[in-house]
Order: sequence, then structure tokens, then C-alpha cells
Amino acid sequence: MPDYEKERLRFAISPAHAKLSIVFDKSISPSLSRFLRHIEACNSARLPGNRLPFFCAQKQIGWISPEIADLLEGLGLKDETGFGVASGQELFPLSRTLAQQGVYASHNEPFDVRNDLGVVVGQVDRGAIPVLGVAAEGVHLNGLVEDHPSGPMLWIARRSMTKRLDPGKLDHLVAGGMSAGLDPRTTVIKEAKEEAGIPESLAGNAQPVSRLQYAMERPEGLRRDVLHCYDLILPRDFTPIAEDGEVESFHLLPLTDVFARVRDTDNFKFNVNLVLIDLFIRRGLFTPDEALILQNALTRKTL
Repeated sequence: MPDYEKERLRFAISPAHAKLSIVFDKSISPSLSRFLRHIEACNSARLPGNRLPFFCAQKQIGWISPEIADLLEGLGLKDETGFGVASGQELFPLSRTLAQQGVYASHNEPFDVRNDLGVVVGQVDRGAIPVLGVAAEGVHLNGLVEDHPSGPMLWIARRSMTKRLDPGKLDHLVAGGMSAGLDPRTTVIKEAKEEAGIPESLAGNAQPVSRLQYAMERPEGLRRDVLHCYDLILPRDFTPIAEDGEVESFHLLPLTDVFARVRDTDNFKFNVNLVLIDLFIRRGLFTPDEALILQNALTRKTL
């Protein structure tokens, strides 16, 4: 198995990203199309589209929409090729200025900004990430119970109604953004304790299984996310505890029930569907032909 934590994902910025468009031909069943719609929804961005590049020290790190172009021009950040700052030290002050001008509500949480080689060039407030169109990284953990009388089970969470993003939606047992200075494994262990009361001695057994990326148009801006996905096998007697107030409740469901919910509803937070589809593929819940179509869609290969 590849070491997903040492091999940093190079989420290239400069090449244009063609919007994913799935052709529903006769080989794709109505059932399969219900899964593909989630993948297509998370790849709704077409880059560059009407956006201009955003640079840090002459290296592109993001995309600027027309909605904030005039504002950045007013801050003296426009040149003949797009927008930018001279160094990474200017990124966080810029994000703070954008919050002060009401462009977004500050999260008071710095996130690392990486170039297309995975090198950290600076930090921005988490809320500025979609505004500046920079890539962000996060973790998602599938909390599985294998030895249950009803077959494989999956812990899911219902997001608190006070969450800024998708309140009340279903979510993974553990999921969260990767704050500045952290790596995926450290983030998994941190979020497992904070969100579900999973001790480090147990969370440390989480296994990296895949990485997913997408580019999505959202009300808050452009989401260009990299998801580090983990599986954790939990004992039958484990019960998660909402430690930080971000989760309203936890539920242990048969994996087949979760499969049906993803297929038939929009109950899950948008990007959770991608991680669950990846899990269903690895668990053999699709035919080989269906799995190939879905895997190609997840990796944005031509179908």
C-alpha cells in the first residue's frame, strides 16, 4: 500500500480543469447514475472559466473570481497576468483584510497554502480558502465495525445545526480540515478525539486508504479540496462521544443501509458521498464494470 502521508499530493493549479461531464449512455444503469451524480456535483467547477490566476512569489496558488477582482485591484494586487502577493508572509494579512471588509466570516483558524509541488508557502484564514481559490486539505475517517451480527456496520454522524456548512447533514464519524502545521495522520488523531472521543491509542490504528480531490462551485466560493481518506476498525463495544459540539448525534448503520442512502438521497454532506463511494468500491458493493466507471469518475478519467 502506498504511504499516503509521505507522498504529498500534487494538486496542480496551472493546467485548466475541465468540468466533469458524465455521459449517461446505455451501459450506465439508473442505479449507477444515482452515485455518479454525487461525483459530478463535486466537480462542478470549470477552470479557469472567468477567473484570473492568483500568485504568491510568482507561483500560481489560486483563482480569483470577478466578484472580488475589483476589491483585490483596489488593494493594489492586480498586474497584467492576474493577482498576487510578493511573498507568503502577505497571505494571512490579506485574508484578515478580506474578513474585515466583509468578504467572508473569519474562522480564526490558519490553514497552510501549498504550491503545486506541495511546498507550504504561507497561511490564510480557513474562510478565505474558497475566496482565493486555493487548494485545501482535510481528512475523512470511515469508522467501521466488522464483527457485528448484522454484518459490516458504519458509524455516521449528524452535523450540528449550528455548523456554518451544511448544518444537519449526515457526515463521517470523523472529518475535518487540516490546520496549519499538521499532517494527515496528526489531523486524524486530533479530530478523532475532538469530534468522537476516540482515544489516540485507538485512532492511531486508522489506515490510509485513498486520496480524493475535486473542484466545486459553492456559495462560499471555489472549493478545491484534497481528501485524505482513512479506515478505522472499531470494537463492537465502542460508542462515540461528541466532544466539541460539532456533532448532534451518532448512529451505527449497516453498510448496506448507508449504500442505499447515498444512492437514493442527498442526506450526506456533499464531499462525504465521494469518500463513501470509494469505500463501497473497495468493499465490493458494485460489479467490476460499475466499480471501474465510478473509479474513473472519482479520478476524473474519461469514461
